[in-house]
Amino acid sequence: MKTLKTILFVLLFSVLMAACSSLTVTTDFDRSADISKYKTFAFYKLSDKNDALSDLNKNRIVNAIRNQMIAKGFKEVNSGADVLVNATAMSVNKQSVTSTTNVYGYGGYYRPYRWGGVGYPMGNTSYDVRDYKDGSLIIDVLDAKDQNLLWQGIGNKEIDAPSKDPDAVINSGVMKIMERFPMEMMKK
Repeated sequence: MKTLKTILFVLLFSVLMAACSSLTVTTDFDRSADISKYKTFAFYKLSDKNDALSDLNKNRIVNAIRNQMIAKGFKEVNSGADVLVNATAMSVNKQSVTSTTNVYGYGGYYRPYRWGGVGYPMGNTSYDVRDYKDGSLIIDVLDAKDQNLLWQGIGNKEIDAPSKDPDAVINSGVMKIMERFPMEMMKK
């Protein structure tokens, strides 16, 4: 029974890691900010550049951020918050171009021996153009009083197809983006 639980845990962990594996995360923060004085948060309205998200996914993102902030010890309030959390989603159509060159010919030379023709190489180059969407989620944490940016996390991922389980993908993505907040600010 213990072995079965271990196997199930490893499988679940692998699935969750695979869901986030292609998400590239970058973070930055204000090194002069004292994060220990902030206890409460409120949301700005989610910004959606070029209609990248459905209303359902907007709500999923807000709920995932809310859960992460609460798990990190912050309390959500309607007014008078210490920090404001803003999220911006965007997608951009991009292209990837790769080339492959094949060189071929006949004839050759090896030490004193020669065979075939003169050995003129010939070749061709083929190009592969692939269209894809590049999606980004930017999470900003600002000081509510002076509107200065305290922390920013950016998650970037190639979007190849709609997710079969958007709740899990969004939750794990937001968790990966916010995993270093506010800890990296405390380590200055």
